[in-house]
Amino acid sequence: MPLIEIHLRRGTGAEFRRAVSRALHQAMVDVLAIPEDDQFHVFHEVAPGNLVIQPVAFGRPRGERVLFIRLSFNVRDAGVKAELFRAIVGNLRDVAGVPEDDVLLTVVETAAENWWASGRTVDPATGYDARMTAGSTGSAGS
Repeated sequence: MPLIEIHLRRGTGAEFRRAVSRALHQAMVDVLAIPEDDQFHVFHEVAPGNLVIQPVAFGRPRGERVLFIRLSFNVRDAGVKAELFRAIVGNLRDVAGVPEDDVLLTVVETAAENWWASGRTVDPATGYDARMTAGSTGSAGS
């Protein structure tokens, strides 16, 4: 049950937010093999004066539509997360028109027992949604 929070400047349209959501979810399905219905996204629109970022950060120009994206999910290995980051950046570019330089990602990993939702069944052997196969979790050794 990944949770994704997207912080962006106020004033984006609903269609843009839907495109961002589609891009993020497709990357999660493709890379982490989460079930199609396992989509929980929260958008936080922030007043322009409350989102402070340098116009050039890490030597790259950042635009007015920069997205701060926080992904929360069970522990995955570094290679899987790198693949996920590439998929997210590519999908956001292709689906929502967001340049790579305007995507800032962080991951918060938590233990499987910290996730709960009514109707969700966890495989005790893997700690992931029971609908996922052991090989699809992206976790070393599972």
